[in-house]
Amino acid sequence: MAYYIAGGAAIVYVLSYFFPFLFTIGHITLVLLGVTILLDLILLYGKPKGVMADRIIADRFSNGDFNKVILRINNNYSFPVALSIIDEVPVQFQERNWLRKIKTGAEQQQDIEYSLRPVERGEYTFSNINIYVYSPLRLVKRRYIIEAEKIVKVYPSYVQMRKYQLLAISNRLQDTGTTRIRRLGQSMEFEQIKEYVRGDDYRTINWKATARKSDLMVNNFTDERSQQIYCIINKGRVMKMPFEEMTLLDHAINASLVLSNVALIKHDKAGLITFAETLDNFLPADKKPTQMNLLQELLYKQQTFFLEPDFEKLYSVIRNRITHRSLLILFTNFESVESLERELPSLKKIAKYHLLLVVFFENTELKQMAESKASTIEDIYIKTIAEKFAYEKRLMVKELHKNGIASILTTPENLTVNTINKYLELKTRMSI
Repeated sequence: MAYYIAGGAAIVYVLSYFFPFLFTIGHITLVLLGVTILLDLILLYGKPKGVMADRIIADRFSNGDFNKVILRINNNYSFPVALSIIDEVPVQFQERNWLRKIKTGAEQQQDIEYSLRPVERGEYTFSNINIYVYSPLRLVKRRYIIEAEKIVKVYPSYVQMRKYQLLAISNRLQDTGTTRIRRLGQSMEFEQIKEYVRGDDYRTINWKATARKSDLMVNNFTDERSQQIYCIINKGRVMKMPFEEMTLLDHAINASLVLSNVALIKHDKAGLITFAETLDNFLPADKKPTQMNLLQELLYKQQTFFLEPDFEKLYSVIRNRITHRSLLILFTNFESVESLERELPSLKKIAKYHLLLVVFFENTELKQMAESKASTIEDIYIKTIAEKFAYEKRLMVKELHKNGIASILTTPENLTVNTINKYLELKTRMSI
C-alpha cells in the first residue's frame, strides 16, 4: 500500500509542472504517508512478542496416511491483524508454495489445521514457522521467525493397524470386506462352558454341566492358538514399482504390520523375515507383549538397494531356523512367467515343510490399458500387450496352485484386506 501511495505522490509531482497547485498536495501526501508509516511501525514493533505460534504434531507419522498438523497462532496485539504464515515443512513433501493467510482479532488465538501424507519411511524434519504481520493500516509488515524445529519419524501405517485391531477385537473383520468361511471340521481347543442358545451345535452339549446347572450347557471351542505366522518381505528390485506414490515394498511393509497385529490378537505367534540378495532380518515368531514394538521398529528402518533377491538363501534360512510347521506369507512380485519359473524350485522346497502363501501384485496400469478402447493401430498393439501380461499373471496363479502353493494376486490398494482375509480363511479351514 505504501508503494502505491508513494507512486501516486510521484505522479502528482509530475503533474505539478503543468498545474503548480498540485505541488503542495504532493508534499502533504508524502508527509501524511511518513507519519502513517511511523505510526504503523510503532503499532507493530511496540510489542516485542506481538505474535506467538506453536506447531502441534505427533511424535511419529503413519506412512501412506494423512497425518494432522495444527499451527496454533496467538495474537498478543490489542488490535486485529492480518497474518501470512509460511510453515517450513520437511523437504520430502516438496511443498514449495505452502502459504496460509488469516485474520485474527485482538488478543485472540486461532488454529490452522492441515494434513500431510508421507510416502516413504524415515526421519522428517520440520523447520521454523515464518509469520508476516499487518496492522489495520497495512503500510508496514513485520516478520516473526518462530523456532519450531522438530524431527518426526515416519513409521509403517499404524493407522491401518489400529483400524484392523479394533475390528479384530470386536470380531468385526467382515466389515472390512473379509468374507465368512465355512469351517471344515471342528477345532478341539476348549475355551469355556456356556449356556445353550438357539443356533448352538447340540453335539457340543456338556451333559455333566447340564445336570449340575439344571440348564442346557454347551462346550465352546475356539480356533487353535499359538500357531506361527511369518511375514516374509522381498526387498529386491521387483518391489520398487510405484503405486500411488509408494513402492510395492512400502505397501508390503504396511500390510505385514497390520497382519502381524491381527495374528497376535488371534493369539498366534507373529514373526518377520526380510531378504534381498542376503537375509537382512529374522525375528522369531512370538506372542510376547513387546513383539509388536519389535516388529514396528524393525519395519520402520528397512532400507534396500533393490538388487536381485536370493530365494535359495531364503530357503536355507527357513529350513534351519523355523523348525515347526508355520504359515509363511511371502510378499513379492512377478512380472513374467519366466521370472516365476526361476524361483519356483525354491518355493516348492519351502512349501514342502510349511504352508506357503505367495502374495504378488496386479499391475493396475496394465489392467486399465487392457480395459480401454482401442481407436488406432498403436492402441490395438498396446492393448494386446497389456492383455498378454494380465493373462500371464493369471497363469502364474494356476502354476503356483498346481504345485500346491497358495497365492493371492491383488492390487496394492486391496493388499491388506485380501491378505487378512486369506489368513482367516486358512485359519478357519485349519490348514496351518
